[in-house]
Amino acid sequence: MESKPDTIKVSATHREEISANRADLFVTVKGSSVFSGDQAMKKAKEVNQLVEALTSFGLSPEAVHLQGVHVETASGALLKSSSATYRLKVQCEKLDQFAGLLDIISSQKNATLERVEWKYPEDIAQERGLEAALTKAKSKAGKVATSLGVRLLGVYDFIESTMDEERPAVMYRMQSAAVERGRAPEPSLGMDIQHAKTVHVNVDLWYRVSEFEK
Repeated sequence: MESKPDTIKVSATHREEISANRADLFVTVKGSSVFSGDQAMKKAKEVNQLVEALTSFGLSPEAVHLQGVHVETASGALLKSSSATYRLKVQCEKLDQFAGLLDIISSQKNATLERVEWKYPEDIAQERGLEAALTKAKSKAGKVATSLGVRLLGVYDFIESTMDEERPAVMYRMQSAAVERGRAPEPSLGMDIQHAKTVHVNVDLWYRVSEFEK
């Protein structure tokens, strides 16, 4: 059995705040008729109104996805007169459009914004964080070795871990209450239009070291 060589362990962490660069908006629309699939986007009047408003604003039609339909019926039978709640996902690839999308959704009487999922350039941040953490660990290992009177011979083991720390988004269930009261909606009240989180990258390295220098 091979014995473990003489080693020293060093740890280093790099923290970096990154801003969201995209967002998914999850919207429910109450409709007065029941359709499914592609028909829902075109034939459900309330859904079509929202889709047309979003595309007129400049959003691609492919950015609006129907995720589900919930049928509401008192008799238990599905009728053409049954109402339905349509669940949509709206992809915002350019955050400079985000505030405008909020205003469009709030102006639709039957639409409710349920939540927002923020999207981040995480791969780039983690790669940058790993490089920074490794640089810190290497510098620390060199100082430790010098203080102990040994030389670094190479890396024996290495562990990387990452963690995201995201603050809660300011959010409310935004429905067009202002429209129902007969007033124009106030734009984007109570809603973050930019979001950030902190990425932590931690490394643990075990360096092989020489015997004590004489």
